[in-house]
Amino acid sequence: MRRDYIRSTLLIFASIVIGVVGWSGHVLLLPVALGFPVLWSTSQSRSVAALVSAAYFLGASRGLPQGVAAFYSSNIWPGLLLWLGASMSFVTVHSVLWTKYPNVRPFRYLLAAIVMFIPPFGITGWAHPVTAAGVLFPGWGWCGLGLMKAGLAGLVTRTWPAVAIALIGFWLWSAAIWTDAKLPEGWRGVDLEMGASLGREAGLQRYRDMIATVRGAASDGARFVVLPESALGFWTPTVRRLWAGAFRDGDASVIAGATVLDATGYDNVLVAIDGKGGRILYRERMPVPGSMWQPWRSWFGESGGARADFFANPVVSIGASRAAPLICYEQLIVWPVLQSMLHDPDFIIAVGNGWWTEGTSIVAIQRAATAAWARLFAKPLVITFNT
Repeated sequence: MRRDYIRSTLLIFASIVIGVVGWSGHVLLLPVALGFPVLWSTSQSRSVAALVSAAYFLGASRGLPQGVAAFYSSNIWPGLLLWLGASMSFVTVHSVLWTKYPNVRPFRYLLAAIVMFIPPFGITGWAHPVTAAGVLFPGWGWCGLGLMKAGLAGLVTRTWPAVAIALIGFWLWSAAIWTDAKLPEGWRGVDLEMGASLGREAGLQRYRDMIATVRGAASDGARFVVLPESALGFWTPTVRRLWAGAFRDGDASVIAGATVLDATGYDNVLVAIDGKGGRILYRERMPVPGSMWQPWRSWFGESGGARADFFANPVVSIGASRAAPLICYEQLIVWPVLQSMLHDPDFIIAVGNGWWTEGTSIVAIQRAATAAWARLFAKPLVITFNT
């Protein structure tokens, strides 16, 4: 009994380490997360598998309590409750599908992985080990994703040491030749450091400063300049006229985050602006659950909260190109990027507003995950954040 207790404790501790290291924000460390399936499969019981799953997920998402506390300007308790609540779907899926029968285990784990891809469980499907496919198999696309699934299945069998050695070989090979995703020709992402004021202070001088920043980027040869999530605040006719007028005499186009508000709620969007005017380019498929997306409001006849478009607009047309947009939270989960890749876009646009994550690795994790997906499918990447 004592031996089982010690073994379970070691599995839980190792799962925490794997979650922390694999999701540290360094893209080449993402394959460390592949240790989780091994620990899950070697758990002695369903309860231990649940604890191992919780340890991995909580270790990977450790920055959430501090980030939520900063976002709401409150103490850490709301963040802790959200942190624990969000882990429930991951833990529930992996504990229910755990089995003591080795021959069934690979199918059960693959099912758990797929369930955590897509809604409803995929809504909180952070820290998915499949994200490491972009590091192990850069440029292999859907074949690389298939190999990743086969590798995950192999890691929960008795032959897992041989599978792990093979995957480590791919990892070392990839690390030796690794290059970051390139920018699309004529594109540039502009990072901002405006903190919580971005999107909240909408004075004329703020807009003039951002317009000058965009013009500076355009003067370096960029035809399309991307600004972070919420850069323009509320998207109104006045804001549209101001920005379109600023670029009436130039060839540059601006892609920027904004908010479209109506009587029932709001949409988190990307807008495209050029000399001809402005238009809504993309509506976020999955806003942040809880702080933005609050579906329970409608159950009580209340309005408010961000709308989730789930499977809408996976790709958008910009000039002669087709892009896959990802706004903030969509970079942490799996189905938005895979849905977009089904349409074979020319490149990925990833924007975020991460001022509230100061002191955490959340933005670094978003960047690493997006970079891994871009490398898996060999897509150029434009990425920009406000901090």
